[in-house]
Amino acid sequence: MKPRYLPLLAAALFIPSVVAFGATPAAKVTRTDDRVRVELGGQLFTEYLFKGGPRPYFYPVLAADGTPLNRDFPMKADTPGEELDHPHHRSLWFTHGAVNGVDFWAEGKGKGTIVNDGVKATATGSMATLVSTNRWVGPDGVVQCTDETTVRLSAIPAGRQIDYEVTLKAPADKAVIFGDTKEGSMAFRVAQWMTPPHTFQKQKTDGKGAIVNAEGVRDAATWSKRSAWVDYYAPKNGKIYGIAMFDHPENPRHATWWHVRDYGLFAANPFGQHDFEPEHKANPKAGDLTIPAGGSVTFRWRLYFHEGDEKAAKIAEQFAAYAAGK
Repeated sequence: MKPRYLPLLAAALFIPSVVAFGATPAAKVTRTDDRVRVELGGQLFTEYLFKGGPRPYFYPVLAADGTPLNRDFPMKADTPGEELDHPHHRSLWFTHGAVNGVDFWAEGKGKGTIVNDGVKATATGSMATLVSTNRWVGPDGVVQCTDETTVRLSAIPAGRQIDYEVTLKAPADKAVIFGDTKEGSMAFRVAQWMTPPHTFQKQKTDGKGAIVNAEGVRDAATWSKRSAWVDYYAPKNGKIYGIAMFDHPENPRHATWWHVRDYGLFAANPFGQHDFEPEHKANPKAGDLTIPAGGSVTFRWRLYFHEGDEKAAKIAEQFAAYAAGK
């Protein structure tokens, strides 16, 4: 028997809380002044913070059993054992380090900010959908580009997933260049306990995590490689938790390069060619992508939150399903 859904009465932009009921865990979105809270099956999945920071981001991001999968810093600075590096690594976010020469990846004086102009949030069945519009503003107040971001968050039998779609738009009167730099783009900073053994800032950490890509390359060696997907996983309290990120096969420059680090940064970057490929090192514009005036380009990724390693979670099969439009 198919689940019966209550009709959606209004977007969460106008009604504070929207719930959708069904046989699978129901999605619920609750909007406040600065964020949208997303619950699945009555449990917090994540919150989308669209005000008060240098860009919109999702924090926290929880597994189906409530286990936090992201680093807390810089949103919280007192979580035991966390490395307090890179304060611009805000849980789950999209940005880039060179947009018409403006750095939107780092934060602070002289950097760009992504300003939210509106969010619509709805819940249907086991899926919540957020549609966000944003302006990319340089330190001089000039808008370099805009975006429309659609994020679909859902409960599935094997875990939870986020489909992240970003359409980048150039102003009518000028082109936009997303420049060649490793500092970008679709990014997640994993929890400290998920990291593999590594040395960062001269400090050794005996992590138990693992990183693997579609070609079987592992851990630190996955950095700069092109691949359709990467999986980042680790054991905790007798279970293995994983985050796989899929690069959609219709994305420009698929399969993307990966700015993934064993200290916890996990990012797909389709622009950083000269940073990632030694044969292009001499050409700092090798990976530039130009959006013509009035034009746009769309990127899509899926984040799949699962249990088990890449084989137990059938990550290759999950990617194939994603590529097939499922």
